[in-house]
Amino acid sequence: MLTADRLKLALALAIAAAGIGAYYYLGDKPQIVRVLVLFAGFAAGAVIALQSDLGRAAFGFAKESRAELRKVVWPARKETIQMTGVVIAMVIAVALFLWAVDWVLTVLVKLLTGQGA
Repeated sequence: MLTADRLKLALALAIAAAGIGAYYYLGDKPQIVRVLVLFAGFAAGAVIALQSDLGRAAFGFAKESRAELRKVVWPARKETIQMTGVVIAMVIAVALFLWAVDWVLTVLVKLLTGQGA
């Protein structure tokens, strides 16, 4: 990575950190002012970071990821509800099985140690 890119990334990080610092420094100001200052710091840092090669590559990756996300075929609502029901039923079944195994082992241990009589 070139020195100029490193400098841009360091500056972007410093500005974002300054936004965080300003958020806490302005503790006596209204919450909306503090949040706006925080967002402004992050936005300025992001704009500067996007000027570097790494920032442009990250932005391109995010754009491509969003395009791929649009290609995904999401399940229909009915299928989602049915599968959620199956998962919940299996969780309950496994929980009951583990409870039964625990109960049996507890009874056996009490009988073996003489505490169950």
